[in-house]
Amino acid sequence: MTAEVMATDTNWDPALSKLISSLKEAESLSNDQEIDFLKNLLESKELNALVNVHTKVVKVGRDDRLAPILSTSGQILFEVLEQLSQRCHLNDDCKEAFHLLQGPYLQSLLYAHDAIAQKDFYPHLPDIPIEMDEDEETIKIVQLVKSNEPLSGAQSAEPIVGATIKTDEDTGKIIIARIMHGGAADRSGLIHVGDEVIEVNGINVEGKTPGDVLTILQNSEGTITFKLVPSDGKGGQRESKVRVRSHFNYNPEIDPYIPCKEAGLAFQRGDILHIVAQDDAYWWQARKESERTARAGLIPSRALQERRILHERSQREPNDSESKKGSCASICTTPPGSPMLHSSSSTSSCRQPKTKKIMYDLTENDDFDREMIATYEEVAKLYPRPGVYRPVVLIGAPGVGRNELRRRLIARDPEKFRSPVPYTTRPMRTGEVAGREYIFVTREKMETEIEEGKFVEHGEYKGHLYGTSGESVKSIVNAGCVCVLSPHYQAIKTLRTVQLKPFMIHIKPPELELLKKTRTDARAKSTFDEANARSFTDEEFQDMIKSSERIDFLYGHFFDDEIVNGELLPAFEKLVITVQRIENEPLWAPATWVQ
Repeated sequence: MTAEVMATDTNWDPALSKLISSLKEAESLSNDQEIDFLKNLLESKELNALVNVHTKVVKVGRDDRLAPILSTSGQILFEVLEQLSQRCHLNDDCKEAFHLLQGPYLQSLLYAHDAIAQKDFYPHLPDIPIEMDEDEETIKIVQLVKSNEPLSGAQSAEPIVGATIKTDEDTGKIIIARIMHGGAADRSGLIHVGDEVIEVNGINVEGKTPGDVLTILQNSEGTITFKLVPSDGKGGQRESKVRVRSHFNYNPEIDPYIPCKEAGLAFQRGDILHIVAQDDAYWWQARKESERTARAGLIPSRALQERRILHERSQREPNDSESKKGSCASICTTPPGSPMLHSSSSTSSCRQPKTKKIMYDLTENDDFDREMIATYEEVAKLYPRPGVYRPVVLIGAPGVGRNELRRRLIARDPEKFRSPVPYTTRPMRTGEVAGREYIFVTREKMETEIEEGKFVEHGEYKGHLYGTSGESVKSIVNAGCVCVLSPHYQAIKTLRTVQLKPFMIHIKPPELELLKKTRTDARAKSTFDEANARSFTDEEFQDMIKSSERIDFLYGHFFDDEIVNGELLPAFEKLVITVQRIENEPLWAPATWVQ
């Protein structure tokens, strides 16, 4: 059913109709996919029904018939009790009513009714003292209701009003160092960074330390009255619209450098953070995107986190002469078994690292990746487009089962899910058809195209080259199909581009005992020995787990999701659900992919 037909069958809310008309007028001015998304949302029956319900609820809420009849039911209760106490000797009904009206729940209900009827549920602030010395400089007096928010200048603090204080190095005075977005101080709009604190609850703070002020605040009850000298720079704080995906775990409780631990925001790698303020070079203010109404917290800035990582690496570095030995790794070695491919971006000549050198495993060609500093990545919502599907890339350790998941997904709907045919320089075998199993080319041609950067991954196995061309991936996407890939993990850097916009899934093994059990029960054959059909060895299981941990360490921040492939059926079901989300829901992606 089209949107136009739906519109005729629905009693549209006037406000929604006006919004839809405005969007239709804007279509000629912009092709932004967000406008299309809003148009579909506003024309949905579900939203229209919700608006109608809201309108009726608001109308009922304004109905005089629902106004309270009286606001003194508590007083009447005691009057009735007094009357009943004089008549309880008459009959049992009076006695029962007397005991019921003495119940704490009924009495609390009536008190709550009276408070709402009198609108007596707002915090009460005492009168602000107005006496001032004539020779006193311009000051302002601010009262806040004490809440569970931080105000601190020390390492430890009880949450108070949502600000931090410090001692000015030049004057020795106590000043407001930071206002936490969303906190009580921020909501009041009356306290600003740089304001000098003169008194707290009538106590002069001259000569006191931030710790002394903190003690005063901790011992305060109810409201807190600040006497402040306004700073020169005034004005409210404006929240930025920057969203980032965190690439590391952070716990302010164990951070010795954070100005106020209670003001810190803990997060895990992969969390989406709304950066609301970046005015401090070392400490940003942020809140989790899933907690939009929460007070902002402190997190290390990108520059600070990068310096920390560099410092940690320098501490681990044995010495310069040792680290230089690993500054240029050899080409990725291929273990016995099926072809192990690596990214074409890894075959360039030895490059100078971006940061201090560290020790590298010469059997892996990922030295450059280990020197990448992963902190935050700016992201935005990427909306699905009809008929244009993001490639699904399954990354995992050899033998973990990513190829089996790929085959099952394609078999589920071969017309929709496709995988590019790989290239190879080996001779065609009996029964093979050119373009079906492989695209067979000469070594000279493939080497030339590798040098030209036409392969998203390539590698050599038993003297023959194998690879996947970028053009074959694009052709599947352009055909309106879902391209499903299961490359070597070093192909991540080549595939993760604005042109392809892939969705990266890390296929991980379960813990060792479950890994051995599930593969044994399924009679899985080792992928490490092409010549002999045999089961996995314990050493291969352990290598699989170690390889997965290495992938997570080096590239975990690039993954959009992860699937633990213990039992194959549940893992495949989660893959199907994930693919459906990619097709139907706006998901977070690098901001450069959306702009």
